[in-house]
Amino acid sequence: MASPRQQYIYAMRFSALTALYDPLVAFTAREKHFKGALLAAAQLRPGQRVLDVGCGTGTLAIAASLQTPGLVVQGLDGDDNILRRAAGKAVRAGAKLTFRQGMSFAMPYLDNAFDRVLSSLFFHHLGTEDKRRTLDEIRRVMKPQGELYIADWGAPQNRLMRVLFYSIQLLDGFTTTQGNVEGVLPELMREAGFADVRLIRQIPTLFGTMAIYGGTKPNPA
Repeated sequence: MASPRQQYIYAMRFSALTALYDPLVAFTAREKHFKGALLAAAQLRPGQRVLDVGCGTGTLAIAASLQTPGLVVQGLDGDDNILRRAAGKAVRAGAKLTFRQGMSFAMPYLDNAFDRVLSSLFFHHLGTEDKRRTLDEIRRVMKPQGELYIADWGAPQNRLMRVLFYSIQLLDGFTTTQGNVEGVLPELMREAGFADVRLIRQIPTLFGTMAIYGGTKPNPA
């Protein structure tokens, strides 16, 4: 979800390629592995309210709902077409959750609404300023002591991972992805007021290094 000042960046850069998103990510980015690691880190519990920001076709939100019955799961994305695909997937999987259309930097939710916020393969679609605005909004909608978990492209573990990541940059653009490859997300999380910001895992893929980050919204002073 890009800002109105920028060209909207779809999941596969161009809307016509959206149908290729699920099979491509599953094959090349070790999707089950890194999303499983993200959910394991989040330690979701029944009764919690969970938001998946930039949910795309709903794979992570659906997995969370099925893995931990009793969650209240919302998926947010700016692309109506991809949300229709997500809703169809949820029905076929038997998952109970809700999808809403909205921008990541202007979320249609009240303050302090969620116990956990998750995001996967979304932040590299945002320029640096919209990364900041999105993190500010995430912090706003999270409860005190709520936790944020992000899986996205991070600083490469080695030269091979850096070379492989050029394919992502050529597809999604260098402007939005350069901060990811420079490993800026943890610092931006700290700037937005998150505490206990940490790198949880690095996972090599055919497109580069997938990083999983965590952080906590502190109690009010």
